[in-house]
Amino acid sequence: MDTLSRLETTIAERRAAAPESSYVAQLNARGLPVIARKLGEEAVETVIASLSGNREELIGEAADVLFHLMVLLGAKDIPLADVLAELDRREGTSGLAEKAARKNTSGDA
Repeated sequence: MDTLSRLETTIAERRAAAPESSYVAQLNARGLPVIARKLGEEAVETVIASLSGNREELIGEAADVLFHLMVLLGAKDIPLADVLAELDRREGTSGLAEKAARKNTSGDA
């Protein structure tokens, strides 16, 4: 089992824990808006770390983003395997072509 799969399992287990004993349980008890906001905060901190030139800080913030993304996916009952399958589907496709295809099918700008 790889690191992200183990993390997914741990997060699923901790979702059922008492909020006073688990950060994951606390986040889930506070609801999806709090989880989403925390992911956004970590993403911003990752961007800032990427611009600071400090490698260790960027690594730590990237880990925080992955962790909080996994918490969000768990809260939405989306298995990591579904996200990985989407990445597999996109493999070998130009990022520009993939983005254009999404724009044409969703009506997004």
